[in-house]
Amino acid sequence: MSDANGVAQDQLRSFVERIERLEEEKKTIGDDIKDVYAEAKGNGFDTKILRRVISLRKQDADERQEQEAILDLYLQALGMAPSMPDE
Repeated sequence: MSDANGVAQDQLRSFVERIERLEEEKKTIGDDIKDVYAEAKGNGFDTKILRRVISLRKQDADERQEQEAILDLYLQALGMAPSMPDE
């Protein structure tokens, strides 16, 4: 039975160590992303809008159109929709 516990302990230790390494990599990548946003901001870009662009690029066209349609609907309901130009 102790042999089975040894295997389970080894597996558990391996999982924990892998997760810890990945968490450290994730932190490093997060820091790198922060640095890129800071660089963009230093070059005059609006990081809030940049984050929104990144978010939109992750969506497929249908999902993006659906969200835009819902946003337009909500803005209209609140009287915040941009006025349409005269034709």
